[in-house]
Amino acid sequence: MLCFKNLPDTAPALCRGIWKSSQRLFSSQGQFPLTQNVTVVEGGTANLTCRVDQNDNTSLQWSNPAQQTLYFDDKKALRDNRIELVRASWHELSISVSDVSLSDEGQYTCSLFTMPVKTSKAFLTVLGVPEKPQITGFTSPVMEGERMQLTCKTSGSKPAADIRWFKNDKEVKDVKYLKEEDANRKTFTVSSTLDFLADRSDDGAVVSCRVDHESLNSTPQIAMQVLEIHYTPLVKIISSNSWPEEGQSIVLTCESKGKPVPEPVLWTKDGGELPDPERMVVNGRVLSISFLNKTDNGTYRCEAKNPIGRNSTEYVLIVHDVFNTLLPTTVIPSPTTATVTTNVALTASTTTSASATSIRDPNALAGHTGPDHAVIGGIVAVVVFVTLCSIILLGRYLARHKGTYLTNEAKGAEDAPDADTAIINAEGSQVNAEEKKEYFI
Repeated sequence: MLCFKNLPDTAPALCRGIWKSSQRLFSSQGQFPLTQNVTVVEGGTANLTCRVDQNDNTSLQWSNPAQQTLYFDDKKALRDNRIELVRASWHELSISVSDVSLSDEGQYTCSLFTMPVKTSKAFLTVLGVPEKPQITGFTSPVMEGERMQLTCKTSGSKPAADIRWFKNDKEVKDVKYLKEEDANRKTFTVSSTLDFLADRSDDGAVVSCRVDHESLNSTPQIAMQVLEIHYTPLVKIISSNSWPEEGQSIVLTCESKGKPVPEPVLWTKDGGELPDPERMVVNGRVLSISFLNKTDNGTYRCEAKNPIGRNSTEYVLIVHDVFNTLLPTTVIPSPTTATVTTNVALTASTTTSASATSIRDPNALAGHTGPDHAVIGGIVAVVVFVTLCSIILLGRYLARHKGTYLTNEAKGAEDAPDADTAIINAEGSQVNAEEKKEYFI
């Protein structure tokens, strides 16, 4: 017997049954369940949803990774108080699993009971929350120069957490990282070690260990440790007077920083005690010296110590002379005259124009005001020059007018053989006596 589509009601019952079954088969080919993977934090709630766009009253079912039926349409199949029905219709079957544990992780199946049965998989991922980290390896206090090894550790993370170190909010990169699988073979224990030498600059620093994980919703877990470093004192002397002069006072302050706090400082001068306790007064860390004089010159030492050690520094004190302030001086040079015996007068005068008031340089040092030595030196040089010139002129004049003492008294006497003849010859020449002349200067 042949059966055809759109059979009338009078057709045989067998043909009508075959036709309805084939119609249901063709319509089910366009039906397919849709699901999505779900990620949830351990202890949270997971929602599993299965949807069908076209459904002709076909049943939906959720089953767990162990293939146990959780819900068949709106009927609960597994006795688990954590599993609840959210929505059940011909187009959707949604359930929720509360207080999710790591054992709930796995592949869940939504089944659509068509001919054949169609399924869709949804993977439930459970995140293991890392435990609050702890820092170990710190012993207080730590001496400067000692090596420190701080270890930060956290367990129970899935996947493995990330650990970062910070010192005063500045990240430290050079660290060691170790990851180990826990006994449940699902979570991890992570540790990180920070290794460094203790320095006085680290005293009071805050070292923090930060754990980052996707289960923490951008709110990292942090463990902190405040460092306590002991170190020898650091000493510095501060002076109240940068140019101390005689009669003034000076205050020297000894600043010392150390841990533990240094004991009261010790002041010494040139390796010994302070020589004048009446003028040199020590008040705690401050040394005050009044009425300074030259005997106060020397090296002053400040020494500080604590249980870790001692340190000192020095200050060299030089007491300067007091500068005298002189009034401005006006120099008026006087003329100099030199006269020779030849009645020739040579006059040399030097005139220096000087203002009635000498203007003082405000930047000049005190005590440098007074007569201009260059002007005085010039006047003396002119006087010496004029004197020398006068002597030279007088000498030349005398040399030109000196001459020879000429007389005719003894003319011819030089040829006489004896004295009598010379007298006779001299007397015979009287005729020329009028020619005898004498010249005097």
